[in-house]
Amino acid sequence: MRTPRGLWEAAAPGGWAARPIFTPAEAHLPKAYGSRFPALLLLVVATVAVALAPAPARAADAELPARLAQSLAVPHVSPARSAAVAVDLDTGEVLFARRPALSLAPASTEKLPVTYALLVRLGPAYRIDTSVYGEGGLEGTTWHGDLVLKGRGDPTLGAAALRGLALQVRALGIRRVTGGVVGDETFFDARRTGPGWRPSFTLYSAPLSALTVGRSRSQRPALAAAESFRRALVAAGVRVDGDARLGTAETEEVELATVSSPPLRQLVRTVNRHSDNFTAEQLLKHLGAVEGGAGTTTAGAAVVTRTLREAGVPLAGVRIADGSGLSLQNRVTANALVAVLRAAWADPALRPVVVSSLAVAGQSGTLERRLRGTAAAGRVQAKTGTTREACTLAGYVRGRYAFAVIQNGAPVSFTWARRAQDRFVTVLARVEQR
Repeated sequence: MRTPRGLWEAAAPGGWAARPIFTPAEAHLPKAYGSRFPALLLLVVATVAVALAPAPARAADAELPARLAQSLAVPHVSPARSAAVAVDLDTGEVLFARRPALSLAPASTEKLPVTYALLVRLGPAYRIDTSVYGEGGLEGTTWHGDLVLKGRGDPTLGAAALRGLALQVRALGIRRVTGGVVGDETFFDARRTGPGWRPSFTLYSAPLSALTVGRSRSQRPALAAAESFRRALVAAGVRVDGDARLGTAETEEVELATVSSPPLRQLVRTVNRHSDNFTAEQLLKHLGAVEGGAGTTTAGAAVVTRTLREAGVPLAGVRIADGSGLSLQNRVTANALVAVLRAAWADPALRPVVVSSLAVAGQSGTLERRLRGTAAAGRVQAKTGTTREACTLAGYVRGRYAFAVIQNGAPVSFTWARRAQDRFVTVLARVEQR
């Protein structure tokens, strides 16, 4: 007796088609089975096929909501002031939701909607320029007039960039400047902090300015930048007769030199992976200047809100007040954070930029020392957030899930909150392994 063709095919969908279910030796069954053999054979085949067939995709996850709920059960963290959501990125299925629309303080997960809006509006390759303008004219090797150093909020501007600008000026044949160096920071407003910041928050961000060098802690960062540029010119062999001072470029028609920041894709990596508050705030003001009509935190926040609305992010309970998440006025929901993550994931141009900007569990950034030796290590890319009032985590689990966990308190126990977050993503990572 030959193995029936249908038996071989019955195993194929489950991946066990490497051999027939019955061997040739099984053809020599006792004749006593008589006419009942075909029916018996079909019964056996059906039983084996059911046993070998893979379980339905969601059957293995039937207990997932309960496991996720249990992972969040920790002392000293109020369930009434906590929220969590987990979503399947492929199907959009909500796997877990606890108070998904509750309006809560986001801490540094605020940086997720901000960087998403920056990438959407400006593009990953966008760079921020710092320029030197000449006011006056060149006679021989002498510039008669002032040089104006105009900043546009580059958070990475440093001494090397100033040396580069000075060398560009010298390359034009200029060996003397009869005037001085003017520092122009008018691309932004004059506020040095974000709205809703406590006085102590200045410890977590350098003063904000459109013209600042090396994260100057001076309350007059643009003047400090102008002084530094004057020294760079002298070091490059350009004599400067006048002093450094603050002012505004009268015209931008005569550009003598320019330097550019790294591309935005690199800047948002600094913002998200290392939770860089200063860079986040500088970029938000720059966004306001180029897309919102004013170099202010408020204008930048309005552009972020508009971008989220256009992306379909639910905004009930959401308030974008600053770029870093330090502001006590910020509010977000778990639904909104996950919607931002899903929107970024759905955009082929943004997905790799956003994912690579996040800290990796047990490996890099603010997650470098967390989740080592767990199923989540190397498999979770996420943004952390920690303030006195909020402890948060939001991101991706191995490209299969988007999630957000937000816990608030007065204060919140970040030790226990992080333990709950770590358990939550570890549960998701283990499911992904199955």
